[in-house]
Amino acid sequence: MTTKLGTLYLIPCTLGDTLPEQVLPQHVIAVARKLSHFVVEHPKTARQFLSTLKPEQPIQSLHFATLNEHTAANELADLLAPLLAGHDVGIISEAGCPGIADPGADLVNLAHRNGIRVVPLVGPSSILLALMASGLNGQCFAFHGYLPIAEAERNKVIAKLEAESAKLKQTQLFIETPYRNDRMFSSLLAQCRPETLLCVATDITSPGEQILTRSIAQWKSLPIPQLNKRPSLFLLLGKS
Repeated sequence: MTTKLGTLYLIPCTLGDTLPEQVLPQHVIAVARKLSHFVVEHPKTARQFLSTLKPEQPIQSLHFATLNEHTAANELADLLAPLLAGHDVGIISEAGCPGIADPGADLVNLAHRNGIRVVPLVGPSSILLALMASGLNGQCFAFHGYLPIAEAERNKVIAKLEAESAKLKQTQLFIETPYRNDRMFSSLLAQCRPETLLCVATDITSPGEQILTRSIAQWKSLPIPQLNKRPSLFLLLGKS
């Protein structure tokens, strides 16, 4: 008798300390509450998130497997095992939507190759929410993750992204480790042309959310925003 394959659910989590019911549909919460197998970046924070959803089973009885940037390609097959055995599994990203700027995409790819059903669930994506609120080009955009840490190399990349943005009319999105946000902001003001538009989206969906789009010239005339240790996205749109 052939075992029925499980379903892989992509479960969005909250951004920051936002209450789940403020950003997650009831259907998403209901699915997550029923599952007993999860693939997560960090079990500790995944348990904390699931605790807020009040799962149907005790947290101690849930099964957690780890998938992060250190997971080797040959370890993915083990993560697929519960699905092949007929168990439904939920992927939980560390922040936002699984598979978007997230190592969960590797497991999703493997699931497709093994004929496993993949179900994306609705929830907050900081990338899309920032783009929606920026007023920049939402028809053509690219997300670049983290830029180089070294100042000289970072400045070269910023100049390249600004030039590409102006040429293609493409919004460029990237992030930085929160404690380096101030340095990123300073580099952008120093390297970009006055007419280039810069959106800084901070603490998305949290009580302290702030999303502002200004030209570089306008940013230079304003007080420096308080970005240190606050999750932020930066969006650029150059002018041709």
